[in-house]
Amino acid sequence: MAILKGELPLGAAISRRQLAGKLGMSMVPVTEALQRLEADGLVDSRARSGTVVRRPTRDDIRGHYVVREALETQAARLFAEKATAAERAELLQAAADLDQANADPNHDVHKTFLLHSRFHHRIAECAGCPALVQAIEKSHVLILNWLYNSVADFHELPRRWHRDLAKVLTSGDPQAADTKMREHVRYALDDVLRRLEAGHQLADLLS
Repeated sequence: MAILKGELPLGAAISRRQLAGKLGMSMVPVTEALQRLEADGLVDSRARSGTVVRRPTRDDIRGHYVVREALETQAARLFAEKATAAERAELLQAAADLDQANADPNHDVHKTFLLHSRFHHRIAECAGCPALVQAIEKSHVLILNWLYNSVADFHELPRRWHRDLAKVLTSGDPQAADTKMREHVRYALDDVLRRLEAGHQLADLLS
C-alpha cells in the first residue's frame, strides 16, 4: 500500500532488511511478498541494485490500459444484459459512495482504493462470467491503473464520474454500456502519461 500511497515513489530502492525490521518479521515473508509484487509488475529486482519500485515505460502504461479496456467493456456489456434489479440498485449506491469519497480532499487513500476496486469488480461479478472476474484480478489492471493515476497526482474527476457510468450500465443497453465504459477507462490517459514522463525526467535530472 505504501507504493499506491506514493510513500515509495517510482524508482525508489527497497531494503528487505529495513522492511523486515519495520514490520517486525523475518526476511522470509518479506522476500516472498516482494516476489509477489514483482510478479504483479510493481517492483523490479536487479542483481546489483537490489529491489526497486518499478518505473513503467509509456508502452507498459498504454498496454495496461488496453487490457483493462478490453476486460471492462466486456464486463459492462454483460452487466447491462444480465444484472438483476437488486444488483443494479447496489451498483448505483456503490457509485454514489465512491464519488463521495473521491470528492473529499482528505479522503483515506486506502479506503478509496478499496471502494474503487470493489465497484469495478462488482460489475464483472454481476456479469455472470467467473473467468472474466479472474482475468481482471490476475491482470492487476485496477491496481496498476490506480497506481499510475496516484503517482501522476491526477485527481480531477468529474463530480458524478462513477454515478454517470453506473446510470448507463443499469440502463439495460449493452452498446451504450460498452461505449461509456470505454470512455471511462480512457479518460485522461494522455494527461497521466505526460505527468509521469515529466516526473521521470525530473527524477533523472536529480539523480
